[in-house]
Amino acid sequence: MTISVILPTYNRSGCLVAAMNSVLAQSHEDLELIVVDDGSTEDIESVVREVGDQRIRYVRRARNGGAAAARNTGLGHAKGEYIAFQDSDDLWLPGKLQKQFALFSSVPSHVGVVTGAKIIYGRDNQWNYGPGRVAYAPNPGGRLRLDEDQLGRLLTENRISLQNALFRKNCIPDTEWFDVCARANEDWDFAIRLAQHTSIYEDPDPVVLGFISTDSISTNGRKQIIGLLRILKKNREVLRGRKKQRSLMLIDVGRYFYTVGKTKRAIRFLAAALKEYPPHVKLLWSTLLKKLFRRRPQRAQA
Repeated sequence: MTISVILPTYNRSGCLVAAMNSVLAQSHEDLELIVVDDGSTEDIESVVREVGDQRIRYVRRARNGGAAAARNTGLGHAKGEYIAFQDSDDLWLPGKLQKQFALFSSVPSHVGVVTGAKIIYGRDNQWNYGPGRVAYAPNPGGRLRLDEDQLGRLLTENRISLQNALFRKNCIPDTEWFDVCARANEDWDFAIRLAQHTSIYEDPDPVVLGFISTDSISTNGRKQIIGLLRILKKNREVLRGRKKQRSLMLIDVGRYFYTVGKTKRAIRFLAAALKEYPPHVKLLWSTLLKKLFRRRPQRAQA
C-alpha cells in the first residue's frame, strides 16, 4: 500500500538530506517522498536530486507561502491512500511507517489517524529552550482515548504533531487540509477540524526525533498567540457549547499579553475568560501571581 510522504522545506539544505534519508530508509518501502521547495533561495533541487532515489518527487513553489501552503501543495501531488508528513529538521525513527500502518489493521474502521510521540532536543517539558534540554511529547500519561470527547481535549491540548502521525487520505473531506493564512499553530487548527470528522488513535511509543532550530516557529510566542486567536475566531460555533475550553484558551491569550507588558489587554482577556466560565476564578486566584503567567499556550508539540 503506497504511502505519500510530504516534506516541505525552506532554505534548510544542511539538514534536508538526513530528514529525507530517514524516510527512504523505512522498512515500509512502498512510498513516495514529495519534497516541496517553498520558494527557497538556496539550491534545494540539486540537494534533492543528489539523493538519487526514484521514489522522490521534487515540487517547487514559485513563492514562499509557509508550511501550511507547502503541505497543501504536496497533498495536491499525493497518489497514495495514506498520507504522512516529515519536516526538514526532524528524523523518523526506524520502523515508523510499518508500525503505524500495521496499527490501522487493529483499530476500529472509524479511526482515520494513528499518531505517536516525539523525542525533542532543544527544549524541556516545561517549554524552556536551550542546548542540552530534552522533552518527550506529548505527555504519555494523558493519551487520547477512543471513547472520550477527543474534540474537547484537542481544543485546549494539541497532542498531534504532524510528523508523528499517519493519516488515511480520506480522513478529512477538505481539499486543502491546512489554513494557509496561519503562520503558527496551523497543525493545532488542523487537529481541531480533524477531530470533527474522524477518530484518532494515539500510541505512546516515540516515532520521531525532533530538533528545535533557531528559526523554529514554536519558539516565536507572538506567532503562536496570533495562531491561537485565529483558532478562537474560526471555531466560534464549536466553542459556543464548550465554555470551559474557550475560557482556558482566553486565559492563555491573557497570559501572553501580560508577559509582553500589555496589561490592559491581558485584563480584558482574563475578564472574558471568567465571564465565559466563572469556576475558573479559583484557577486565576490561586495562580495569578506565579503559575498563571508561566502557563504556556497549548501549541504544536515541536
